[in-house]
Amino acid sequence: MKSLRRQLPPMTALTAFEAAARLSSFTRAAEELGVTQAAVSRQIHALEQDFGFPLFNRLHRKVSLTAQGRSLAAAASNAFNLIAEASSELRRETSGDELTISATVAFSHFWLLPRISEFSRRHPETTLRIVSQDAMPALDQGEVDVAIRFGDGQWPGGRAEKLFEDHVFPVCSPEFADTVNADISPADLIRQPLISNEADDPMWIGWNAWLSNFGLSNTGKLKGMRCSFYTEAIYAALNGQGISLGWDRLVRDLVDQKRLIRLGHASVVPSGAYYVVVPANRTQSRALQQFMEWLLERDPDA
Repeated sequence: MKSLRRQLPPMTALTAFEAAARLSSFTRAAEELGVTQAAVSRQIHALEQDFGFPLFNRLHRKVSLTAQGRSLAAAASNAFNLIAEASSELRRETSGDELTISATVAFSHFWLLPRISEFSRRHPETTLRIVSQDAMPALDQGEVDVAIRFGDGQWPGGRAEKLFEDHVFPVCSPEFADTVNADISPADLIRQPLISNEADDPMWIGWNAWLSNFGLSNTGKLKGMRCSFYTEAIYAALNGQGISLGWDRLVRDLVDQKRLIRLGHASVVPSGAYYVVVPANRTQSRALQQFMEWLLERDPDA
């Protein structure tokens, strides 16, 4: 059996033929390929000799395909289109136009997803994959391209840039707010149903840590609902279950929409901040650079 290479016509000649067949002109094919018209004519003549029959009818000032030429042109066009599509897909895969972003469930839900469409409108060529996970991914194992986390800026295998700080204050639903004093003090909060959530991060402020900033110590269990995740605590507050701690960056949209009401004037500034973290030893793709620029240019108070 002949090898595939021996069954195929010369590729240079086939390229010239495909262009001439598509454009119905040796001259226009030469212009597209950046060669002379004579060079195209020679390549097609060599191809016809290889096949043993004419591929074009040479007419006065124009050419047309023979029946065999039309058959070869259709096959060449399909083959070249398949190669072009595969090449484009490979270039997309290696150009960095896919971006995997890791964020905590709360940050992803309340901050990133409501805003990410702005980035997509600006960079429609980038395919985004959002991974919502509270645990920090292994940055040195290629799991994600970028992570957004609250902390001290130190993560193994990562290089961090500060986004913004935050402050924390009590929030509740408008209906629950009607049952308490809008200027309620931290001391009076202890007697209210306080919604809390579990957190492994020591920098995450819960009710006991928040109250201790005002010299208050809660010796017993909190009266209100206890949730596994911060998102659950906020939805419990939205549904009138009590008072939750609102991290400003996460609940600002809900407060602006008056779906949550801020209670009192007391707030606490945590010791950490939000950071964008990228793998330390990886070359940044174009998509990652654009995403970093988009994040860092945002007005932190907007």
